[in-house]
Amino acid sequence: MLHGPVMVDLLGTELTAADERLLCHPATGGVILFARNYESPQQVYRLIRAIHELRSPHLLVAVDQEGGRVQRFREGFTRLPAAAQIYRRCDGDLAASRHAAHELGWLMAAELRAVGVDFSFAPVLDIDCGVSGVIGDRAFGGSAEVVGHLAGAWMAGAREAGMVSVGKHFPGHGAVAADSHTDLPIDARRLDDILQQDVRPFARLIDGGLEAVMPAHVVFSACDGEPAGFSRFWLQDILRDRLHFQGVIFSDDLSMAAAEQAGCYAERAHAALRAGCDMVLVCNNPDGAAEVLDALATYHDPVAQSRTARLHGRVAQRWDRLHETPRWRSAVDLAAQLSAEDNLTLNLGDRP
Repeated sequence: MLHGPVMVDLLGTELTAADERLLCHPATGGVILFARNYESPQQVYRLIRAIHELRSPHLLVAVDQEGGRVQRFREGFTRLPAAAQIYRRCDGDLAASRHAAHELGWLMAAELRAVGVDFSFAPVLDIDCGVSGVIGDRAFGGSAEVVGHLAGAWMAGAREAGMVSVGKHFPGHGAVAADSHTDLPIDARRLDDILQQDVRPFARLIDGGLEAVMPAHVVFSACDGEPAGFSRFWLQDILRDRLHFQGVIFSDDLSMAAAEQAGCYAERAHAALRAGCDMVLVCNNPDGAAEVLDALATYHDPVAQSRTARLHGRVAQRWDRLHETPRWRSAVDLAAQLSAEDNLTLNLGDRP
């Protein structure tokens, strides 16, 4: 059974009979895990193994494990610093920052692969323009150069640990104050300004082989009237044709307020797929997920399926053996040093 075009979530830490029916639906292609699905490395390893046993090829398993405010698996996993802490704590030394980003990308990926997670929805490629609270310190920096260099190093480290990367939120969420989880942000800047700033980190990582992208639920009103995730202009004309991106395009969560203008859940899913998404996410709304799955029960896109099939993680070290390696111990020490003064209190809960 090939991958379907929908990524869904689960309610708890173990699979129920209802979960199994959901995951065996022909339109299901993956699972995103949240903090509510996690108790310990051992528990989540068992959960993921149970998910994998349901289908062949395995369903994709993903999580948001950026670090800082957005880290779903905490107790038992290394506490990762917010992306912005890297450049700050390295005193603006780009070479030192790149090394740190590389090792933290490796650490994040090595620990997730050890419990069976295929990939994290990271790195964040948005530029911190000082106006977006929902982005803020999730960005690697306030310039395209810093973000591109550090995110590229982070991606290379994750790749060494057997994990692909998902750059988000294309073409950039950092220049709007509104939070797309609760509102529809509108960015009125000219296309040239966006291409010369926000798009540059994406272009850099795409040139380096970035495997997947997640677009923003943001309307760039001078360019197109649809949010980027529902826009053929952004996904086809710019991302595919201009930037020559050949990887997977994930929608952002269709349950977010910014997606509501596309209609009901089924209409949102169809609109995202028509625009160019390969897989859509429906999180924290079981009824919405059921609606999308039913609407896409016979949906079939061989090109999208071949793309998503390449996102499975490569063979990883066992959890206990990983903890015996000098590289893991060194990376854990580095993470602790970079997190030492991280006193952030904003909690995004179970929002992607």
